[in-house]
Amino acid sequence: MSASETPISEIMTSPIRTVEGDLTIVEAASELTDRHIGSLLVAAEQSDGKRIEGIVTETDVVASVAQATDPETAVAEVMSSPVVTARPTESIETAGSRMAKNDVKKLPVTERGDPVGIVTTTDLAHFTSRS
Repeated sequence: MSASETPISEIMTSPIRTVEGDLTIVEAASELTDRHIGSLLVAAEQSDGKRIEGIVTETDVVASVAQATDPETAVAEVMSSPVVTARPTESIETAGSRMAKNDVKKLPVTERGDPVGIVTTTDLAHFTSRS
């Protein structure tokens, strides 16, 4: 199938790791390193599920170190927000266009507001190389 026909659910990483906004930068760095991942979704528990508040990436953590930010600072203070998201049924082509338009490398996938996965530029490149 082509990128215009294939849903992003076919290439997304799932489940996605979510953390609360009070996680410290040093704890986030440990999570990223221990799990070999490039980002963490910052989410808050709601009565009807989790809601994404932001995303913290390796780049955010490195930037905080470079700026001599206290490592005990909460990720809520360094995360990117609001977060650009997609639905699992959207096409890879649509997701890629949204990522380019918003200059993001990671696109959380949500269903009824709940985080269910993530698509990265690496995922898009792997799909393209297989097609």
